[in-house]
Amino acid sequence: MASDRSKTNAGNQHPFWDFWGPILFMFALYLGIRQVLVEARYIPSGSMLPGLQIQDRLLVEKLTYRSRPPKRGEIVVFNSPYAFDPALKTPVRPSAVRCALVNLPLLGLIPGLGNPACDAYIKRVIAIGGDRVEVSPSGAVTLNGQRIEEPYVGQACLVNQQGMSPCRTLNVTVPKGSVLVLGDNRRNSWDGRFWPGGAFLPEQEIIGRAVFRFWPFNRFGLLND
Repeated sequence: MASDRSKTNAGNQHPFWDFWGPILFMFALYLGIRQVLVEARYIPSGSMLPGLQIQDRLLVEKLTYRSRPPKRGEIVVFNSPYAFDPALKTPVRPSAVRCALVNLPLLGLIPGLGNPACDAYIKRVIAIGGDRVEVSPSGAVTLNGQRIEEPYVGQACLVNQQGMSPCRTLNVTVPKGSVLVLGDNRRNSWDGRFWPGGAFLPEQEIIGRAVFRFWPFNRFGLLND
C-alpha cells in the first residue's frame, strides 16, 4: 500500500508548476499592486532639482486621484507626452501590459520593446482647471493675477538685458479636466511650456502622486508638496 501511495503522489506532482507557480503568482501580485495601489519610480533627469535628485527612488500612490482632482503644488507622475500630445503621440498607443513590461528591470533594455509613449514624467502641478496662469521668461508664475512664491524652484531661466530667454513664456487659461505642470528646475525641464501640441496635461494621464522617497537613505522620508 505504501508503494501504491508513493506512485500516486508522484503521479500528481507537476514540477513546472511547483517551481513556476509561486513565481508567476508573485509576478501577478506585483503587477496588480503596481497597477492599482502604488509603484516605485526613479528620477532619470534633473528637471526637479534641487528637491528631487537624479536617481532618487520614490513611491507613487494611485488612490488619491480616484476620489479627488490634483491640487496645486502636488508632485505628480504622468504618462509621457508621446502618449497624449496630439503633435507627438504615436498612431497606436502601446498597451498597458507592454508598458508595464518595459518598466520592469532589464526587460526595458530588450531591443524593440521600448516605446517613448511608455515613459513616465514627473513634474509639479502649478495650475488647475479654470486658472489663469502666466509664466515669465525667467519661469516665474503669476496665478489668477497674483505672483506666487515658489521656494522649491532652484534655478530660474536666464534672462538677458533685452528680457529674452531660451525658456518659453505662457499666458493661458487651463481647461477643465487638465492641469499645467512645470519642473522645479525651470532652466532645464521639458514641461508644458515646450510641448508642441499644447501646454496642458489631461488629468486622466496622471499615474499618481509622488509621496515618499525611499532612496537614498540620507533623504529618506515624505515629500513636501
